[in-house]
Amino acid sequence: MDKCSNDLKLLVQQAKKGSTSAFSALYEEIHMDLYRFALYIMKRPQDAEDAVSDAVIIAFEKMKSLKKPEAFKNWMFQILANCCRKRLKTQERIEAIQEAVEEGKAASPEISVSLWEALNQLTDEERMIIALAVLGGYKSNEIGEQLGIPAATVRSKQHRGLQKMKAFLGEEDEA
Repeated sequence: MDKCSNDLKLLVQQAKKGSTSAFSALYEEIHMDLYRFALYIMKRPQDAEDAVSDAVIIAFEKMKSLKKPEAFKNWMFQILANCCRKRLKTQERIEAIQEAVEEGKAASPEISVSLWEALNQLTDEERMIIALAVLGGYKSNEIGEQLGIPAATVRSKQHRGLQKMKAFLGEEDEA
């Protein structure tokens, strides 16, 4: 058991220094457990595979933040659980939007057309920020990291973009 513990510590040390082979060896030990967990949560094999892929990328990028080598497996499962939660939220939002669009089309096809036209009033950056926030479920600090801008800028551009959309759709605030 002590040898296994020493091997784990050595692999974690190497992975923290950027060794892909060390990280691969760590991943190899738990990949089936990760996949089974994700499949149980996500219910579809391709969604489970995507969640595991996301978790592996995040873990490799954040490997330096792992404090205790013996916590690697638990740490990976926590990252995977977060990835699954985020993917499920995104799926729920997409399904809700699709349902709303389908209902809108049945009642009034202009609704979905107007929404697309309102989105087209935005700059590419505003559209990206709103899509990441609304469809992706990302917070302003996460969006800021992805786009390389401060979180406060993300919030102001998101607010401005939503205001443009409301104005275009004739739903201006009466304040």
